[in-house]
Amino acid sequence: MKMQYLKELLGKYGPIAPIQGMDDPTGYRTKIQATFGYDWKQSITNGIYRQGTHELVGIHSCMVQHPLADKILKTIRNLATRFSIVPYDEDSGYGYLRHVLIKISRSTNEAMVVLVCGQWPVPSAANFISAIHQQNPEVTTIALQINNEQTSMVLGNNPVQVLWGKGYIAEKLCGLSFRISPSSFFQVNVEQAQVLYTLAMRMARIEESDFVIDAYCGTGTIALIAAKAGAKEVLGIESNEQAVEDAKANAERNNLGNVHFVCSDASAYLKQIAKEKQSCSVLFLDPPRSGSDERFLSSAIRLRPKKIVYISCNPKTLERDLRYLLQFGPYRVAGIQPVDMFPHTDHVETIVLLSS
Repeated sequence: MKMQYLKELLGKYGPIAPIQGMDDPTGYRTKIQATFGYDWKQSITNGIYRQGTHELVGIHSCMVQHPLADKILKTIRNLATRFSIVPYDEDSGYGYLRHVLIKISRSTNEAMVVLVCGQWPVPSAANFISAIHQQNPEVTTIALQINNEQTSMVLGNNPVQVLWGKGYIAEKLCGLSFRISPSSFFQVNVEQAQVLYTLAMRMARIEESDFVIDAYCGTGTIALIAAKAGAKEVLGIESNEQAVEDAKANAERNNLGNVHFVCSDASAYLKQIAKEKQSCSVLFLDPPRSGSDERFLSSAIRLRPKKIVYISCNPKTLERDLRYLLQFGPYRVAGIQPVDMFPHTDHVETIVLLSS
């Protein structure tokens, strides 16, 4: 189904390589978001909203998420009941526990728990926090964010406060070690992320003389892998301040001195360096689902990289942006490679190589 969809959207640009799937497409998701509320028996439960509504569907086990998450969420449900921690009601503004965000490392089995609450402290807060990590020794960080906004976003605009632990977990990817904080982005399927980035580097064919830019770089995954691959210099651009701090720490922990990071809007920063008549050999971009924008794409064309490697989680916005780059830039599509990052969903990740 995914291949057919990609052929309809992108087939006009050239042949599409076979999609790279998983041998075992279960238990892959290492970032889990759960909303708390009540079930029909008025017992505390957690789950997700029914599509297009705020009606909570209780989910206590899910085959696509890491099994450790089920265990941690069961602990939190039981403790919330025991300590009378009322789930937050967004209509009345009453209650405490709104969401729980869990991040898990496949390589170390560490877990981070972010409690998203309408107000704090919850009843028996110290005992609640202590019991979470005592009953789940894998939990090495417990953090808090207050979110009483009228929003469907799990994390709101308030800062995240570390309540217990070191404040991050570590993950290994492509032979590198990465620090992941509560609000910074990291791929939720580490096994397929390894496949994705390995293929992206193979398509980019980085050489020792290359100046590489990684736009929307997050915690620096692509930038650091490109630096390890032997590029002369790598620049990572990211607007999330916490992610940039993580990226800098990740460069240090991997002893990579040929990479640096800036905290800036990718479109504005690329426009500035294009105005200064700088150039780069390889441009990686891995934007959010909304894709890139004309400011960024026009600046990318002015920068005239020899290769653009576009990694997309949304084929529709990918097709839109490709159309712009091919219409106004000196580029041709040299390869299209899909990767099944999200088995059992209709989402697909796609790498496109553009050569001048």
